Amino acid sequence: MPGIDETRQFIPLRIAVLTVSDTRELADDKSGNTLVERIAAAGHHAAARAIVKDEVDAIRAQVKAWIDDPAVDVVISTGGTGFTGRDVTPEAVEPLFEKKMDGFATLFLLVSHGKIGTSAIQTRATAGVANATYVFCLPGSPGACKDAWDDILVHQLDYRYRPCNFVEILPRLDEHMRRPKAKGATA
Repeated sequence: MPGIDETRQFIPLRIAVLTVSDTRELADDKSGNTLVERIAAAGHHAAARAIVKDEVDAIRAQVKAWIDDPAVDVVISTGGTGFTGRDVTPEAVEPLFEKKMDGFATLFLLVSHGKIGTSAIQTRATAGVANATYVFCLPGSPGACKDAWDDILVHQLDYRYRPCNFVEILPRLDEHMRRPKAKGATA
């Protein structure tokens, strides 16, 4: 059965949160706040937070800065994953991926379907690995952020979660490139 192995020590990660929106500011960023609150409640650290407009160059520049930062283990974005003309987060971020995480999009769709029915088909949530950093792109609603965190990310970003999790392979994400980002990690 999947679950927490209490014999393993929790390893806090450094997680950056990006809100993609033409209208949000920190004061009214409910989705970003939802993620930051859950990150802290789980024992992780909010390494950085930003809001950028729904523009490919702005989104890509911020995500690239964080994946190049050795103080960031995970990037979670919220917003810009729908079908409107301004929704460009997947187009901005996916070219940065060395490996795309198709299973995340599938599992998120299953989780969402259980909560919102066939409306779940309207998401283009995506995830991948770039420069030894996990990147997750979520829809812009607080409910979607809550569902993605509570039903997927809280488990996979916990070293104690069995039978496997993302944290235990973090030190090996860049072994093919021999980059120093994960060097010295003991997870």
